[in-house]
Amino acid sequence: MELLRKCAGLLSPVLIAVLIYTSVTTAPATAGIVSTDQLIDTQTASDSRSKVAAFLAREDVRQQMESMGVDPRQVDTRLSALSDSEVSYLAKRIDEMPAGQGVIGLILIVGIVVLVVLLITDIIGVTNVFSFVNKPAQR
Repeated sequence: MELLRKCAGLLSPVLIAVLIYTSVTTAPATAGIVSTDQLIDTQTASDSRSKVAAFLAREDVRQQMESMGVDPRQVDTRLSALSDSEVSYLAKRIDEMPAGQGVIGLILIVGIVVLVVLLITDIIGVTNVFSFVNKPAQR
C-alpha cells in the first residue's frame, strides 16, 4: 500500500500535466454541410487535372512540346500552378480539338453519303452504277 502511495504521488503531477496539455492543445472538430455543387466542383477539378496531366504525359505531345522549346520538366510544375478554372478550360479544349481524332469517322460518313446519293440517282434512273437496282419502266 505504501508503494502505491509513492507511485501515485510521483505520477499524479505528470498525469495532470498530460491531461491539461491534451485538453488545451486539441482543436475542436468542426463539421459543416457540403453542398452538392461544392462536391461536384471538387470532383470536376480533380478529373480535369488528371485528364490534362494524362494528355500532357503522352509521348507525341511531349515530342511536340520539345520541338517548340518547352522543357518537359517544367510542364508538371506549371500544371500544378494553374487554377481550377484554367485547368477546366484546358480539359474542355482537349475534347474540342480535332487533332486527327475524327478523320476515320469523317471518311466513313462521306463514303456512306456518296453511296446513298448514287443509289438514289440509280433508282431514279439518272445513273447506272449498281446492277442490282431495278430500273423503273421506260416510257
